[in-house]
Amino acid sequence: MKFTHDLIERTPTLMIVLVILVVAVGGLVEIVPLSFMKSVTEPVAGLKPYTPLQVVGRDIYVREGCYNCHSQMIRPFRAEVERYGHYSTAGEFVYDHPFQWGSKRTGPDLHRVGGRYSDDWHRIHLINPRQVVPESNMPGYPWLERTPAKAADIEAKLRALRAVGVPYSDAEIAGARGELKGKTEMDALISYLQVLGTALKSKPN
Repeated sequence: MKFTHDLIERTPTLMIVLVILVVAVGGLVEIVPLSFMKSVTEPVAGLKPYTPLQVVGRDIYVREGCYNCHSQMIRPFRAEVERYGHYSTAGEFVYDHPFQWGSKRTGPDLHRVGGRYSDDWHRIHLINPRQVVPESNMPGYPWLERTPAKAADIEAKLRALRAVGVPYSDAEIAGARGELKGKTEMDALISYLQVLGTALKSKPN
């Protein structure tokens, strides 16, 4: 049987297999080399792993679906950099598993939000967003203020992160539960937001 273009078009199964093969090879050619680039695999200067409180805050951020409305990726375009600050780099996210890049912007990009507002501003914004941003359509999260930060599994989380390359020491893991004592989910989420983009940050023009 002659292997021709006509045969491929008339045999759906063969076409599907060949398409999958081409996409797989193309993907590998583009993705695999990135795994060996220092700019992608090494942290930027000054980047530190999340503290236990920030790890819990990040989990709350994901749990509450904040990524559905907020990106954490500033594109290298003039309008983006002027509004948000220095564009995002892969080296800032080497300790994120998974990273929170995305394109959804119902709300503003949050990558450089760290240090831009006070803890009190974030607290008010999370309880009743329209108190500080009247045009906001974001829902409030007042229950976070009343819910204790979950500490029971924090050691397991840090050990899992260490297994994928985040440099936590035994002492940091052992003392993680103490850092969460008396903290609420609101405290944790604010702590996470306040560190976003602070390793490599420039003020917008």
